[in-house]
Amino acid sequence: MDILFAQIQADLRSSDALRQSGALLQALQQSAAGRDISVIAKSAVEEIVASPASAVCKKLAFDLIRSTRLTADLWDTVCTGVLTDLDFPDPDVSAAAVSILAAIPSYRLPKLIADTKKEINNCFDSPSDNLRFAITETMGCILARDDLVTLCENNVNLLDKVSGWWGRIGQNMLDGSDAVSKVAFESVGRLFQEFDTKRMSRLAGDKLIDSENSLAIRSNWVSSMVDFVWKKRSALMARSLVLPVESFRATVFPIVYAVKAVASGSVEVIRKLSKSSGSSNATIVDSNAERFVGVSDVVTHLVPFLASSLDPALIFEVGIDMLYLADVPGGKPEWASQSIIAILTLWDRQEFASARESIVRAVVTNLHLLDLHMQVSLFKRLLLMVRNLRAESDRMHALACICRTALCVDLFAKESVRRGQKPLAGTDIASLFEDARIKDDLNSVTSKTLFREELVASLVESCFQLSLPLPEQKNSGMESRVIGALAYGTGYGALNWTEPALEVVEVCRPCVKWDCDGRTYAIDCYLKLLVRLCHIYDTRGGVKRVKDGASQDQILNETRLQNLQRELVKGLREVNTPRICARVIWAISEHIDLEGLDPLLADDPEDPLNIIILNIHKVLFDIDSSSDSTNRLLDVQAVLLCAQRLGSRNSRAGQILTKELEEFRSSSVADSVNKHQCRMILQRLKYASSHPERRWPGVTEARGDYPFSHHKLTVQFYEVAAAQDRKLEGLVHNAILELWRPEPSELTLLLTKGVESTLLKVPPTATTLTGSSDPCYIEAYHLADSSDGRISLHLKVLNLTELELNRVDIRVGLSGSLYFMDGSPQAVRQLRNLVSQDPVLCSVTVGVSHFERCALWVQVLYYPFYGSGAASDYEGDYSEEDPQIMRQKRSLRPELGEPVILRCQPYKIPLTELLTPHKISPVEFFRLWPSLPAIVEYTGTYTYEGSGFKATAAQQYGASPFLSGLKSLSSKPFHRVCSHVIRTVAGFQLCFAAKTWYGGFLGMMIFGASEVSRNVDLGDETTTMICKFVVRASDASITKEIGSDLQGWLDDLTDGGVEYMPEDEVKVAAAERLRISMERIALLKAAEPKKTPKSDDEDEEEEDSDDEDDFMTKKKKEKKKDGEEEDGKKKGPTTLSKLTAEEAEHRALQQAVLQEWYTLCKDRAAKVN
Repeated sequence: MDILFAQIQADLRSSDALRQSGALLQALQQSAAGRDISVIAKSAVEEIVASPASAVCKKLAFDLIRSTRLTADLWDTVCTGVLTDLDFPDPDVSAAAVSILAAIPSYRLPKLIADTKKEINNCFDSPSDNLRFAITETMGCILARDDLVTLCENNVNLLDKVSGWWGRIGQNMLDGSDAVSKVAFESVGRLFQEFDTKRMSRLAGDKLIDSENSLAIRSNWVSSMVDFVWKKRSALMARSLVLPVESFRATVFPIVYAVKAVASGSVEVIRKLSKSSGSSNATIVDSNAERFVGVSDVVTHLVPFLASSLDPALIFEVGIDMLYLADVPGGKPEWASQSIIAILTLWDRQEFASARESIVRAVVTNLHLLDLHMQVSLFKRLLLMVRNLRAESDRMHALACICRTALCVDLFAKESVRRGQKPLAGTDIASLFEDARIKDDLNSVTSKTLFREELVASLVESCFQLSLPLPEQKNSGMESRVIGALAYGTGYGALNWTEPALEVVEVCRPCVKWDCDGRTYAIDCYLKLLVRLCHIYDTRGGVKRVKDGASQDQILNETRLQNLQRELVKGLREVNTPRICARVIWAISEHIDLEGLDPLLADDPEDPLNIIILNIHKVLFDIDSSSDSTNRLLDVQAVLLCAQRLGSRNSRAGQILTKELEEFRSSSVADSVNKHQCRMILQRLKYASSHPERRWPGVTEARGDYPFSHHKLTVQFYEVAAAQDRKLEGLVHNAILELWRPEPSELTLLLTKGVESTLLKVPPTATTLTGSSDPCYIEAYHLADSSDGRISLHLKVLNLTELELNRVDIRVGLSGSLYFMDGSPQAVRQLRNLVSQDPVLCSVTVGVSHFERCALWVQVLYYPFYGSGAASDYEGDYSEEDPQIMRQKRSLRPELGEPVILRCQPYKIPLTELLTPHKISPVEFFRLWPSLPAIVEYTGTYTYEGSGFKATAAQQYGASPFLSGLKSLSSKPFHRVCSHVIRTVAGFQLCFAAKTWYGGFLGMMIFGASEVSRNVDLGDETTTMICKFVVRASDASITKEIGSDLQGWLDDLTDGGVEYMPEDEVKVAAAERLRISMERIALLKAAEPKKTPKSDDEDEEEEDSDDEDDFMTKKKKEKKKDGEEEDGKKKGPTTLSKLTAEEAEHRALQQAVLQEWYTLCKDRAAKVN
């Protein structure tokens, strides 16, 4: 291998273009094979990039550079080479040099672009198509990126240049050369896409904060390009038709985006963001008619390609863009239907098969743009298409869209009929889902696919979403049409959603008979909706009559529900999942109308009550059920509750159930808990039968809740079915929420809320890394990106000496879990010509491999003697013509001289940066808490200002000062799950949840109790808060990392607000407190006779009340310290051995919580009355 490398290097040094290109091709081959070719890269840079060579060799050398890593010195040489090549007479060499600009590291780019402004302008003006193509392509890539926007923010001259270059790229769309025109269209499209998605900036690894200025700069470019395209739209469309057909696709998006921006009015908002007052006045606002004509022109321009094109990718692109246009004010349904038909034709022709998911997503997302007939006719076909999708998330999203459309169509058609229009066949939900295959799926007991469960769950969850208030729409767009249709259909009536929900319950009725291998999620969803509807229509009370004030619709709906209940009762014997049987019994018996049953059929086995009681018997005496298939404890509990409620409501049910329960109680199947429970239920039934007018102890009104779907945790259910249920539930919920309540994108938020949006983050505070007397001043801040697991360190270097430093090297080393993306051990940034007091910015991006403390170590090397080298020694007698000498002269470097090394403080990354907030409900948090294996506990203290009652949390107005030490927690990446503040004393409990970037769960509870400082008499009113922190995590490595430096962790959490207190100190302090309180009590006892009458009263009160009440009254009158004394006093010396000070304090805190709860309840009762 060494011989091969030596041969390649020798070929590179020869001046023969053929040998050089052969050597470069060999080197690229070695690189592709995964070998380290950095040696060859060095030769290539010195021999080809920095020296005159043919265009082909330059191009190959740049390809080689892209495939390897270069040192900072070599990048320096490359930049110098590029500078000279841009002026080169041969345009092909210049084109090769231009192409490398996009690969130059972002920390070198600003200087290079600033140095080559003139050359870049010349390239745009060049007569050579090749060079214009290269410059348009490269500038289109670079200028859209985040790092360049940030550079423009700090450099006004550069901003003017770049804005000018965007104008040139726009004009190049009309260039005579097809290649240049195509690449200009692509560049403008990239600018528009980057404004919406930032995809390219993410790929380039630029994690930069969007400040107001950078947003304004980018908005300015976008609005100017939108204006350009809008004004020249006819010329651009004509130009795109002259392009070769394979290039046409690139021209579609920029034209469509700009026309849509003008027609929908979003360009106005973009102009507002760009803050360019001068230009916004100059632009002439077109009339609505002109905008609509503009959109129609573009549609007319695109339509022929849907029918006549043979390229599936082009048909798809044009179809998507026409759907995007169909959405503008005044858009026609035909535009959408033409594109959807074209896209579905692709599916039928089995072309574009790789994009099946995209085809379905495009169709279902835009379904609402079609007219009602078209939606109905496509519906069944789409259902089958979705059923065949492979990827779960795509299938779920499509199902959510389809279910929403079904509800939309049903509501819209019904409302239209109500308003006197002709009814349209097939719009009700039953007919939409009557496809034979779907029906078979729903009616068969077993099924190989999960599709039917997904369908039922999505339908039911969509109904629940419809029952919530519809989200407000601030800006027009795709969603506003759907919301308009739903609002039209529900007429904003509170219960109109129940009509389609009733149809959904009828369509999905067969699901209770399914056997899903133990999975219950879909059936649970179904029963939850059924119970909610029965509660809303009050099916217990029977069907209401017209003279009771019921409308015809209500009577019809209630009759349907009663019939459905009867059907479900008959189907009880066919329920195939044992776990579901008890749940169906619950859902029916809670809401069935017992008074409406025919008394003559009391002995008939087909009577609903008899069937329910027979099934209750089955559940109670089901011995052979394995723990896997049923949850016997839960089932028996549920059935016993049903028995109690049924028996109390109806005397016949009470008699039969009394026999059943007596039998169950005396059998061996019942355990002791069940026996006691049966005894209690029997007493209640007996009381209810003997006092029919006072049946309340056994009956509760139906609440409409379904208590079986709350076990969210896989920890408790180790069997496979429950885990699958949880996964399915997660997928369905995500898809439904994403569709019905989407999180608005950053851009949408900015466009709706304007620049005051919270997305414009405040740049983080910088820390100084150097000392006060150092010759260079360095400050740094970091930005973290949890999605990519990266952290960027941004440095600002300031030369404090009087001299100009020709060269300064910044070296950055790593410790902990950090690594450089390219695997190198350290990063070097070379800065040149640092003028005194002139700040220079540079940045380093690193990856984080796992949750661990980490730091970046910065060293500054500066060379005071750099540049005073021996370059002059080589001048003199040598002949200028000798190429060898010329090359030697070119590759000469000035002497570096001895560097001065300055070591800076390490820049520590806070551990909290590696966390993200994890939203979780309090119930789930407390369920999860005990099952987290790793735990670490510690105590911290802080002091806060304030005294007396004001220092407690009972302060009514303004923020209480007693949480002051923890206020910075609100800006940390934790989700605040819940908090309990004890208002009578300064005590609290806070719970937080977070996840690490790598998926580990971390829960934290903070308990606080405050004490008054000793020297209150001297007017010192500070109070100490003692906090107990308990951190539990899913992985021991997390708590080990936190426990290794507790003070450091506390500093990260509270920004230095809380001080760590070791356990032994906590114990010593507690003992000291107790001793002082005992002494004070002794003094009080000695001084008792001298008390004023008022304090005598207090004393009597204290002696009369028991220990804990006394503690509370004392708490309210005095501060916490005295409360503890009182505690000590009541206990006396006898109990000291039994209760430690901590236990006494703990009891008192518990009592305070209960007392507060009691007063809150009293307040609430008073308010209600």
